[in-house]
Amino acid sequence: MDKRQKVVVAVFALLIAAVAAYFTFGRDLFRRNRVDRISVTNEQSGSPSGPLNEGNVSPISGLACENWNRRPFAFMQPVDKQARPVAGFSQADMVFEMPNPAEGIFVTRLMGVYLCDIPTEIGALRSARHDYINVAKGLDAVFVGWGGSAFAIKKLDDGVIDNIDCNGEGGKKAPQCCFRKERTGPMRVEDTGFAKGEEILACSKEFGYRSTTTFSGYPHQAEASESERPQGGRLRVGYPGIMEAEYDYDRASNSYLRTWGGEPDVDRNNGQRIAPKNIVVVVAENEQILADVDYTARGVQDPWAGLPAGEKTGPTNISGRYNNLQLGDPWFDTKDSGSAKFYMNGKELSGTWKKSRASADSKLTFYDQSGQEVKFVPGQIWVEVVIPQQEVEWHPAV
Repeated sequence: MDKRQKVVVAVFALLIAAVAAYFTFGRDLFRRNRVDRISVTNEQSGSPSGPLNEGNVSPISGLACENWNRRPFAFMQPVDKQARPVAGFSQADMVFEMPNPAEGIFVTRLMGVYLCDIPTEIGALRSARHDYINVAKGLDAVFVGWGGSAFAIKKLDDGVIDNIDCNGEGGKKAPQCCFRKERTGPMRVEDTGFAKGEEILACSKEFGYRSTTTFSGYPHQAEASESERPQGGRLRVGYPGIMEAEYDYDRASNSYLRTWGGEPDVDRNNGQRIAPKNIVVVVAENEQILADVDYTARGVQDPWAGLPAGEKTGPTNISGRYNNLQLGDPWFDTKDSGSAKFYMNGKELSGTWKKSRASADSKLTFYDQSGQEVKFVPGQIWVEVVIPQQEVEWHPAV
């Protein structure tokens, strides 16, 4: 056998060995590698895999700003007539208005979420509720309140969220970070609690809280051109009495001018009219937290666990005084999705919302009718949470 024949035989033998090795080991290894490369979608994993906006913009509002990657702060704020106008809302990236009924009395409470701008003053400040803590946690926010319900204080004491409690009741007890104003006019004592933006930022730094956000954000779209916008439109959210919220669509600014209890809603700090670019109406079931209900039988936590006995049955009994919204918290909720309406560019869209009960870290996510995440117009997002059968009326321009 000459040299050339030996080379051919050697090459042929190597080929046979390679094929045998592939079918013995390589095929399975290759298959495993292929499986490893299959990515889990955001919907399956329950959390987005990365930022949903490009550039140095707020992950919430989609607006460019110097502090675009700063961790947001979520402040509990009032609905009370005596506390109006409220300070800070014109600078909020997002605002939540949610039912807070107690003992048959229907009231709401608000939570302003600030990322790009922390106002000079924020207030009046109000006490925490566990539903707001759950929503704030999903935004990766530092939660700021003035005391809270027994259920909320327990969660703050458990350390479920970085917080600043201006009343020194739960979690990070920090009355030094806030201040009280002098009472004037119809103001009550509960209307006098305020915070200064710079002092809250300083306190957060002092407490060692992370300053950069990990929130993936909400996706955004370009605004419709003025020629594509309708001439007007009016949205009414039927909270009772002074809590009724109305929005008149303004074509020129592509925003919704907010009226609150029959009066134009303005910011105490600057007199600016509150005019979000986007409104979301979320429908969620609500019930009172009662002493005679076996919550563990539902497969959820007992809200009374870890509280003093008197809170449930004794002289300080709070049964029925506080409510639970089914907004996907991992503690007391059995539901974590529902229907929603979206208002942007002067039009109404239908869709759904979801906040996974698996973790308070889960994002409150909004979907259109095709199951895709809703893309907002860059600007403030105002979320109105309503209970089933509550009146919500949209009158488009004729």
